[in-house]
Amino acid sequence: MNLRHIEVFHAVYLNGSVISAAKTLNVSQPSVSKVLAHAESKLGFALFRRVRGRLVPTDEAHVLFREINDLHGRMLSIQKTAKNLKGGITGYLRLAVLPALGLSAAPEAVARLIQTYPTASVDVQTLHHDDIVRSLSERDSDLAVGYDAPAHPRLESMEIGRGELVALFRRDMMPDPPSRMSLSSLRGSNFITLANSGPVGNLFSSETVGLELDLKERISVRTFYVAAGLVRAGAGVAVIDEYTARACLTPELDFRPLLPAVSFGVHAIYLADRPPSRMAGAFISALSDILHQPQAGAAHAA
Repeated sequence: MNLRHIEVFHAVYLNGSVISAAKTLNVSQPSVSKVLAHAESKLGFALFRRVRGRLVPTDEAHVLFREINDLHGRMLSIQKTAKNLKGGITGYLRLAVLPALGLSAAPEAVARLIQTYPTASVDVQTLHHDDIVRSLSERDSDLAVGYDAPAHPRLESMEIGRGELVALFRRDMMPDPPSRMSLSSLRGSNFITLANSGPVGNLFSSETVGLELDLKERISVRTFYVAAGLVRAGAGVAVIDEYTARACLTPELDFRPLLPAVSFGVHAIYLADRPPSRMAGAFISALSDILHQPQAGAAHAA
């Protein structure tokens, strides 16, 4: 299949008809039909069958689409890069950040980056820890930012900041909290657990096991800001990262760091054979500055 075959097949697969695909591609219907027929002739098997007026993909088409969809995304990325270069845009950076950092810290760093590179283009996506290797390996992103770096021979990383785990709760449930809060003091509360949430969730689990704590784990979530939303709704208390806690803070909510302190690293992660560009380095520097700034909000004892 050539690139034109791929473009037409992708459009027909997603739209379910030649007419809709032609509109998407801004070409004539006969042109789409001709290219599709030529692709099927070259491949030696049918890609679609007509059912009640719609083109339904064959089993072979489903298998092919999984490969082509990724390639099509890369083609669009190339087109965007070429358009940026033509328009005088001197940089294009694709970032992948944890949802926790996408609430506040990363947007602030991107805003600073755009001030430094006013003609640059930045693509920001959020992803979970388990998706970092895939995103970088498949070139969906140039740089990832996460809590801890996955152990992988193709990856390198640098620590750009540190954070702490904090207990997030409603003020009306704990009207006079201490400056730091022990996990044992949460015993008896309805607890919102961060199940399968990567290094920070594992860090918290290790603490509870080490202290032999038996918490009332009533609700499990995977995303920190969902845990914060549940706390706000009165569903219980949660131990989350401080960046999510600060970003989600409302008059109803408060948080305290743990006693003893439980800290984690924030890492910039990239492929070993693709070290950060100058623009990526500027983003890392901006984010590091933000992570090291004294934070306003709930009491954060030393």
